[in-house]
Amino acid sequence: MAVHTLHTKQIIRASMAEAWAFFSNPRNLAKITPPELGFEVVTHDLPQQIYAGMMIAYRVRPLLGIPMTWLSEITLVEEGVRFIDEQRVGPYAVWHHEHAFHDLGDGRMEMEDKATYVLPFAPLGDLAHPLLVKPQLDRIFAHREKVVRELFPG
Repeated sequence: MAVHTLHTKQIIRASMAEAWAFFSNPRNLAKITPPELGFEVVTHDLPQQIYAGMMIAYRVRPLLGIPMTWLSEITLVEEGVRFIDEQRVGPYAVWHHEHAFHDLGDGRMEMEDKATYVLPFAPLGDLAHPLLVKPQLDRIFAHREKVVRELFPG
């Protein structure tokens, strides 16, 4: 059982308040997820702001179009600075994702993502990592970076 990490950073032209308002709104996750994943939020009546202890259910089709439930818990919120979501039910044995926001001044900020994850079905899951999982995660985060650039131009 291998522990994998994904670490990305993106500088965007937005104030900390603008970035926080967008990324801490769980309704916006679908906007930055590739359409081919068939991502949809299942939880009804979502608030516009996350909070620690919040549970959010999604339906996603990560492999061969097969629908799967993903349940995340927001385990930590430091208002305007960072938040952490952890998968409770879903495709990974472990998924821990920290979203951090750093003020760079001049109306720019850096968004940083650190995901730590473990695949199920070791050692088969570990064999699938370089062939399927890592390339898919790279595509997902590349799509996200592109969409964020379009949403926050400049």
